[in-house]
Amino acid sequence: MRTVRQRQYLCIDLKSFYASVECVARGLDPMATRLVVADPTRTEKTICLAVSPALKELGVRNRCRVFEIPKSIDYLTATPRMAFYIQRSADIYEVYLRYVAPEDIHVYSIDEAFLDVTNYLSLYGCTARELGERIREDVVASTGIPATCGLGTNLYLAKVALDITAKHSPGFFGELDEERYRATLWAHQPITDFWRVGAGTAKRLEQMGIHTMGQLAMSPTEPIYQAFGIDAEILIDHAWGIEPVTIADIKGYRPSSHSLSAGQVLGCDYDYEGGLLVAKEMADQLALELVDSRQVARAVSLAVGYRATEEERQAAQESGATGWRRLMRMRETSASGMRAFPAHTASSEAIRREVEALFAEIVDRRRPIHRITLSLGDVAPDDAAGLQMDLFADPAQLEREHRRLEAVNAVRRKFGKNAMLRAMDLLPDATARERNQQIGGHRSGE
Repeated sequence: MRTVRQRQYLCIDLKSFYASVECVARGLDPMATRLVVADPTRTEKTICLAVSPALKELGVRNRCRVFEIPKSIDYLTATPRMAFYIQRSADIYEVYLRYVAPEDIHVYSIDEAFLDVTNYLSLYGCTARELGERIREDVVASTGIPATCGLGTNLYLAKVALDITAKHSPGFFGELDEERYRATLWAHQPITDFWRVGAGTAKRLEQMGIHTMGQLAMSPTEPIYQAFGIDAEILIDHAWGIEPVTIADIKGYRPSSHSLSAGQVLGCDYDYEGGLLVAKEMADQLALELVDSRQVARAVSLAVGYRATEEERQAAQESGATGWRRLMRMRETSASGMRAFPAHTASSEAIRREVEALFAEIVDRRRPIHRITLSLGDVAPDDAAGLQMDLFADPAQLEREHRRLEAVNAVRRKFGKNAMLRAMDLLPDATARERNQQIGGHRSGE
């Protein structure tokens, strides 16, 4: 009988990536330097993108706000440079490619990746752990960025080995199989240390008397399915250390529908007119993205978040059970709506027109606007079969607009996103020019 070889996955994480990149760029030791990556031009409420390991050892938590760092601690502040970080991430990906083919690498985030090294062990004549150590050391030697590695017999165990075992190991390496996972981590607390178990999930499990993965594995499954629906299957599998999905499955996955979205947390509270201006800018940007990727959309949705009133803050703080931060995002402090286009479109005029109508329909003019999210739904290739045409649209006008948007994209690709702007982008409340110099809402550094 033929035996199935157990797979070997590495999960490699770059320690405090943004902070480590800034330390290396300054010729400083990433592990010993006290450094924060944050935009000093924003208020002290701005979130730190990263804090160095030396600051974490002093109790400064990752992703804290600047004002939360104790005044007694001396540290350096680095302004975010997202384009630079993306380049450094690409450099580290090149290190992975020295050992593993692209089809066996899944980039999980800018600072984390999974590698399936199963078929490479005989080639290199070593164990999975030895290969993981070699790759991790090569990352450090090539880039100066410290790395942590988890090794597991499936993707979940590799991630848990990284998050729980390796990050607390002097050698920055952790290793798990199903048997070792159950023997060493079934009683581990808090349960939120495990991949995909957030505070909300932990709270619902706690209400069922479940505080550890071992208790979850041994609990009757019916109540868990009633509480979590289809997600219960993932929770139960993970409680036993099981994960059937492979990197090949991830790379082969094709979603049934696509969407494009853009969101902003505004630097200050906006009134109705200012919020509408920002929403129209976002509509134009999404239309340009559609044309650039040769896609069309069938619907648009808009969500607007308001600054909570003092009464709402007081009520949220007194609620206790749910917590005021969660209540701030409930329906009474936000508004949302959706509209469908007559047919799939990439017309900026059509998208902007529906956004204006949605804004007028759902937004409370009396409330200060704090955040805006715009999404285009049912996105498909513009040459996909079966797309319905708008019988009332002027084909010649649509073609002229399409060529104009293509020309705008060509100019922006060559000379930068701010090389061609609408007049509204120059108004005081406009944010497009600033956003065009950002990546993921943070300064690009270019």
